[in-house]
Amino acid sequence: QVQLVESGGGLVQAGGSLRLSCVPSGSILSINYMGWYRQAPGKQRELVARISVGGSTDYTDSVKGRFTISRDNAKNTVYLQMNSLKPEDTAVYSCHARKGWSDYWGQGTQVTVSS
Repeated sequence: QVQLVESGGGLVQAGGSLRLSCVPSGSILSINYMGWYRQAPGKQRELVARISVGGSTDYTDSVKGRFTISRDNAKNTVYLQMNSLKPEDTAVYSCHARKGWSDYWGQGTQVTVSS
């Protein structure tokens, strides 16, 4: 089992920045990749960004150039740096980990961007 604890959400004005953190614990060996998903009210959950064990990254088109996913192996933490935030980025952001064929999720953290 893998547990994921997120932090860093909140309320910010458009154009501002936030950094989300995700700390995995438990059976974290052989996690293939970790990432962030988001779900806005009335919309489907979507992948925002992910980073593989090898360090390769993927982003959804709407956040490219604004968001950066990174990993600090010493702190065993994955970050999502969000810059130039827009009201349409408002959503619940959830940390995700894939290990083998299993998916693990954090509890989610609210990000609200005011116009």
